[in-house]
Amino acid sequence: MAEKKERQTKAYVPHRNCPKCGVQSKLAEHTDRRTCGRCGYMEKK
Repeated sequence: MAEKKERQTKAYVPHRNCPKCGVQSKLAEHTDRRTCGRCGYMEKK
């Protein structure tokens, strides 16, 4: 019978809110920047 694999969960990372859109939109985390998909706001890390 096949062995069951354990699920690995990622640690929770709180996202920052967009300063232009407010609480409605979160900033996407990239390796070198954070961007808002709604208004296009970008900030470098």
